[in-house]
Amino acid sequence: MASAAEQLAANMSLGTFAKATELKQRIWFTLGALVVYRLGTYIPIPGVDGAVMAEMMQQHGGGILGMFDMFSGGALRRVTVFALNIMPYISASIIIQLMTAAVPSLEALKKEGEMGRKKLNQYTRYLTAFIAMFQAYGIAIGLETMHGTTGPAVLDAGWFFRFSCIITLVGGTMFLMWLGEQITARGIGNGQSLIIMAGIVAGLPSALASLLDLGRTGALSPIFVMVFLLLAGGTIAAIVFVERAQRRIPVQYPKRQMGNRMVGGDSTHMPLKINTSGVIPPIFASSLLLIPATVAGFATGGPVWFQDVMAQLAHGQPVYMLLYAALIIFFAYFYTAIVFNPEETADNLKKYGGFVPGIRPGSATAAYFDKILTRLTTVGGIYLVAVCLLPEWLIADYGLPFYFGGTSILIVVSVTMDTVTQIQSHLLAHQYEGLIRKSKVKGRR
Repeated sequence: MASAAEQLAANMSLGTFAKATELKQRIWFTLGALVVYRLGTYIPIPGVDGAVMAEMMQQHGGGILGMFDMFSGGALRRVTVFALNIMPYISASIIIQLMTAAVPSLEALKKEGEMGRKKLNQYTRYLTAFIAMFQAYGIAIGLETMHGTTGPAVLDAGWFFRFSCIITLVGGTMFLMWLGEQITARGIGNGQSLIIMAGIVAGLPSALASLLDLGRTGALSPIFVMVFLLLAGGTIAAIVFVERAQRRIPVQYPKRQMGNRMVGGDSTHMPLKINTSGVIPPIFASSLLLIPATVAGFATGGPVWFQDVMAQLAHGQPVYMLLYAALIIFFAYFYTAIVFNPEETADNLKKYGGFVPGIRPGSATAAYFDKILTRLTTVGGIYLVAVCLLPEWLIADYGLPFYFGGTSILIVVSVTMDTVTQIQSHLLAHQYEGLIRKSKVKGRR
């Protein structure tokens, strides 16, 4: 039984939501944009036999193709205009972030404010188009070489098909990039993340049905299916707990004399997340490890040592697990160092007169931030390894789909939490504006 205070808070939230017209418009716009995205995942590329591609996905779906198909919401399997999805834009964004930390001119643009961010976004768009063209050309060449039991995947191979395939796929990616920007500006939250999450969530019902069917036919024990579902629920709860966990560093601002009164003297805190790198480490690590596995699956023959190495890099093998864990931890440290600069943070804090109690401003504060961040990243890396390795073992030994992998669960849970936070922020802003309007009306009276 909920307490009276909780019921009152719930009623106030529902009442605030009912009056938040702008928020409801943003939600409807986001849902409409995601419906457009899902419709595009069923528009096929001209000149391609989708049945052949589906047959190839059944044979080689355990490699990088299966992971990319999961992110695209099945668009790659169906060979549609959104087969590349938004992944070229994600790759371009990561590359620009890395270059911003390494190239002084780009770092200067980042510090210029709004104009600098617009230029960096423009560079990201150009790089997105280039990456999409490169990947689209690879898909076109790959489609021309595919042959299934019903015949070739491409009925009329040649440069005309390659050109039309590149134009179609690049156009689909650029449209999704624009759609994601519109969701960010006129909808709720990060549009690119919502598009990726929509693709993963779209495949969850069929993946769950496949899992239950394996239990029904006896391929998997019903007890195992129940234990796995409980384990998945526990994993989601653990992700929510860790993603919301913060290390709050106290920050003090000294008092200052302004005229006849004292101002300042405020106390606040700087929140540092345990998992600062987000889902980037598992995505990078799995991509690097799935590439050789996919190449080995398409390759016929080869040296004995090559086949032995590829066998050790298969899902569930000890070497694969060790490399996967090592790469996750490496990228966790690497990406955290890119997105959080202790020296820059300490300088900004010193510039505005803030300080950490007991720590000297400047280099000592930067060293303190670096020490705290190193410990948090260690815990975050271990958390990512634990979340990602157990599903990888289940996928390898029991044939479970990619949708139950750690990366997909991380993306869905993280984006859902960010979306809820965005909705709460809009509700608070609407409530705050309402209070201001009421106070102005009372003042006039």
